[in-house]
Amino acid sequence: MRSSLLIGLVVVVLGVFFYQMSSWPIQADAVPAIIRTYKGPQGGWPAPHLSEDVSHRPLAPLPDVEYPANNPYSETKEDLGKKLFFDPRLSSSGTLACASCHDPDLGWSDGRRRSFGHARREGQRNSMTVLNAAYYDHLFWDGRAEDLEEQAMTAIAGPREMNQGLDLVGEGIRDLPDYPRLFQQSFGDSTINAQRIAKAIATFERGITSRRSDFDRFLQGNRDAMTDRQIYGLHVFRTTGQCMNCHNGALLSDDKFHNLGQSHLGRPSEDLGRFLVTGDTSDVGKFRTPSLRDVTYTGPYLHHGLIFNLREVIDMYDRGMPQVIPKKEAGNPLYPETSPLLEPLDLSEREIEALLDFLEAISTRPRRMSAPELPGMERNDA
Repeated sequence: MRSSLLIGLVVVVLGVFFYQMSSWPIQADAVPAIIRTYKGPQGGWPAPHLSEDVSHRPLAPLPDVEYPANNPYSETKEDLGKKLFFDPRLSSSGTLACASCHDPDLGWSDGRRRSFGHARREGQRNSMTVLNAAYYDHLFWDGRAEDLEEQAMTAIAGPREMNQGLDLVGEGIRDLPDYPRLFQQSFGDSTINAQRIAKAIATFERGITSRRSDFDRFLQGNRDAMTDRQIYGLHVFRTTGQCMNCHNGALLSDDKFHNLGQSHLGRPSEDLGRFLVTGDTSDVGKFRTPSLRDVTYTGPYLHHGLIFNLREVIDMYDRGMPQVIPKKEAGNPLYPETSPLLEPLDLSEREIEALLDFLEAISTRPRRMSAPELPGMERNDA
């Protein structure tokens, strides 16, 4: 009996060993050399695969957040912004808060394909996470806001979002206990208006950043912070996967706009992207590159939210993001031109698995945060 168990254990161990060896898309004796290279200084890593006109921005830990001169940081203002972020009384219905679509328990998004807004109207796009929003030069999928203050006011006033007139947004909280005092401490007097509400919310949001990941620890010198599979995934990410064309720098985003062939022209889900902001036909179908930090916690993916797992996203890129546009739209002047950065990659199954492992290494569960006690509102802890 004991010998049978021993034989069975040996078979299992050998099976795992050979499976792991077969999971590498290169010869087994070449694996240690690649791993050793990546465990050395970043300057000695293989050159990344970058398409023409794409500059090399090395991967790096996130820098400290910078606060704008016209909205400097204060602890009181951050505390006020947190309350306002969770307060549904900023909406016209009194039922929707910023946190309705940006829930800290759901990666600071809402886990839905498309968010619900005022009167349960479905939004047009997937709700982007506000994680690391402080680092972007443009906000929203189409970049229509240039800073977090503008983003907050746009969401409050949006008819598909909080649907509140900016001249009325302070009415629901002006006479509540604590709010006048917090505005006084944050801004020097107790005036409550849309601009100050937006500044307080933006101050709170700038503090919502990714925790340090295994990849950050790896970059900072702990070369044992990632597994060999994850290190090989980093290699695929930088080379054959061509991911660094758009996902680069500390944010793992170029903060630019690209057409991935997902405008769905001529279909019920049609979305022309940045073109709706600029009116420039060269922007048809373009959307902002999201950060990949904490990506395993921020699904669903793409602006339409139709993709619920990262394997599907990688498969789409591997195929070159083929478009599905009705033939009748071929002569449409808004027919989108996909990014020249897209091309079939022909990744092996093993390379895809390594990429998925690397995406785990750059993801850390966002900080847990409970909703604050709101002025004039009884808290229900039941």
